[in-house]
Amino acid sequence: MDTIFAKIISREVPADIMYETDQVVAFRDINPQAPVHVLVVPKKWVKGIESATSEDDLQSLLLAAAEVARIEGVERSGYRLVINSGQHGGQTVDHLHVHVLGGRPMAWPPG
Repeated sequence: MDTIFAKIISREVPADIMYETDQVVAFRDINPQAPVHVLVVPKKWVKGIESATSEDDLQSLLLAAAEVARIEGVERSGYRLVINSGQHGGQTVDHLHVHVLGGRPMAWPPG
């Protein structure tokens, strides 16, 4: 699938990449909603969490999100992981991704 995230993964589009493994790439959000706002994206295209299967490496995705929180220094103070699903869920790019948000107190419910 030809999404903006696929273009970032293939380096066709520049991004502030701050973490990468063979399975995932993590980069800073261009419209941050918190002092720390990093997107963690699987390199293998998966449309969204609703279409993920046991064949998709979701473990690497979540472990990478935790590593990003550690690198960003928010693992002790706390952080939020968000996966938006579908239009009403706020998903704007049809490529599964996890938002790592931190660096400030998070309210519940959000927004």
